[in-house]
Amino acid sequence: MNTTEQYKQNKHPLDVIDDVYEYAEDGLTFEQIEDRAGDGEWERLKWAGMYAQKQEGYFMIRTKVPGGKLTPEQAEVIGECAQEYAVAPEEYGGEEQNELWGDAYVDITTRQDIQKHWIRVEDVPEMWERYDEVGLTTVQGCGDSARNVLGCPAAGLDDHECFNAQPVIDAVSEYFTGNREYANLPRKFKLTITGCKHDCAQSQINDIGLVPAKKELDGESLYGFHARVGGGLSDGPRMASELDVFIEPEDAIEFCRAVAQTFKELGDRNNRGVCRMRYLVEQMGHETFEEAIRDRCTIDLPSAGDGLTEGYRGDHVGVHDQKQDGLTYVGFNVIAGRMGGDEFAEAARAAKKYGTEDASVRLATDQNFLISHIPEENVDDLLAEPFAQEYQPDPGPFSRGAVGCTGNEFCNYAIIETKKRTKRWARELDDRIDVPDDIEAIRMHMSGCSASCAQPQIADIGFRGETVKLDDEDGSDIVEGMDFGLGGSLGTDNEFLDWIESAVPADAVIPALEQLFEAYNADREDGEAFYAWCRRIDNARLRTIMQGADAPVARGVAHGD
Repeated sequence: MNTTEQYKQNKHPLDVIDDVYEYAEDGLTFEQIEDRAGDGEWERLKWAGMYAQKQEGYFMIRTKVPGGKLTPEQAEVIGECAQEYAVAPEEYGGEEQNELWGDAYVDITTRQDIQKHWIRVEDVPEMWERYDEVGLTTVQGCGDSARNVLGCPAAGLDDHECFNAQPVIDAVSEYFTGNREYANLPRKFKLTITGCKHDCAQSQINDIGLVPAKKELDGESLYGFHARVGGGLSDGPRMASELDVFIEPEDAIEFCRAVAQTFKELGDRNNRGVCRMRYLVEQMGHETFEEAIRDRCTIDLPSAGDGLTEGYRGDHVGVHDQKQDGLTYVGFNVIAGRMGGDEFAEAARAAKKYGTEDASVRLATDQNFLISHIPEENVDDLLAEPFAQEYQPDPGPFSRGAVGCTGNEFCNYAIIETKKRTKRWARELDDRIDVPDDIEAIRMHMSGCSASCAQPQIADIGFRGETVKLDDEDGSDIVEGMDFGLGGSLGTDNEFLDWIESAVPADAVIPALEQLFEAYNADREDGEAFYAWCRRIDNARLRTIMQGADAPVARGVAHGD
């Protein structure tokens, strides 16, 4: 049994929520928290949605948003709480802590969560009280349990869906949140549920992915779900396997419970490096894993019907007609997912001002957000709002597809800075590189380490942070750099990218990309996406193209190698 499992045996991780109230009331420092509860408390605090920042005394706190769907009231509270509590101390720069965003900002994540930084434990109970008033929670935003349940951010809005799966998302999320029986799994447990044909919720890289299907049962044609299991990224990426099951919407909770039970009983609790569910599915084989689920399921699961997934979209930036007459939803581009808490609150107020009573704010897995139920005649006024000037729905292709993790600004695992770099690079690349007019987005994902929080393996261009030793005639320098990958995507032609060049100094990346896109534009076949071109071209040739840049693309080595 690994150390984390011992921590969870010593005290059920959900009990930490009561502890937070005590720590806040007593005004405990980090040192005093550890003296009282031991160093295992830092692990258990994740079940409260709290991660200790690298700056001692402060937390990152994660708000779960099932399916990414927020009411304007909920979104406004999130923004206001960021303004009030996510405030950097003067010793770390105060309002100028970050040169691009200041402080008091929110981060939209690839799991449709909201993260806030600089949170003090004494402020958490008051934040939770404000959250309770509007139906928000941070419980199990982190930890070895069911995380936020993903969904299509345009659920109920767009005609590319077979049916609206948001009620199923809400029901599954409610079942697992606070459920002590399934709050101590071998590792994190990621679910996605969608009725969307375009798999916007990324079923191929989640532990469970429920996608739309149709089947004839007892003479009646029914909509429901097919299931994919065992997907994931990080150091051991795996595309999910299809099971031979059909799940009616009312049975989705029981199916997900049976999968969680299987993982709980059979998952590895010894080697934390290989205890995600994808390793269990790979070890058992998906057919044997399916048998184990059926053995633990209290309902009979029919065999699969007709799958209705047509591909992968994952992008909702722009002004789009809703299936409701006269209404639109507007997708705003938030490069790297970070925006001011005041701006997020302004967006929420704009949703109320210009939208119908059904207006909502939706978070997307590409770190952007939508405002729904805007009458056509109000769109121009919405886009004229001050917050919208920075997040316009018609960005360049690199800005549109840019995703960045937290990076070494706050994260204890990250090797490089990511948020500022992602935003600056995206805008510089939009200025410097010509992309074919029919390509709306170039997915450029930057992770500060190998944990894949920015999902680099599924991007056109993926980066994984490295510390690089760069040798030249003047000696050696240690600089920030990254492994450089090309050719990833989800969908019917899904593949993880290939890591083409390792330990590329950060300053050499943009020149290398210029060389690649010059070759792509010259050699592209009709309608060929950038990731498809990267797959068609031999990796050695891609490497040669990159090394043609007037920059030290291949002169670095990972520091420590």
